[in-house]
Amino acid sequence: MAQTLIQAVFQLLTLIIIVDAIISFFMSPYHPFRQFLDRIVNPLLEPIRRVVPPLMNMDFSPVILLLLLQFVEYLLLRMLA
Repeated sequence: MAQTLIQAVFQLLTLIIIVDAIISFFMSPYHPFRQFLDRIVNPLLEPIRRVVPPLMNMDFSPVILLLLLQFVEYLLLRMLA
């Protein structure tokens, strides 16, 4: 039960991060949907952005965040097993 909940939460968060990264190329930052997603994702990305600045105008913080989330999910699931 707990494992399923953890997996569902991490999958939802992963989906939100991916959608936010993709729509950032196409949608205005002032669009309400994008602002909604940014309010969820930006607090997670800001600490990473302070450590890893953009390289050649490419922001790799979402990729790093996704890798960190996978690692944390793995650790949590291993602790429950």
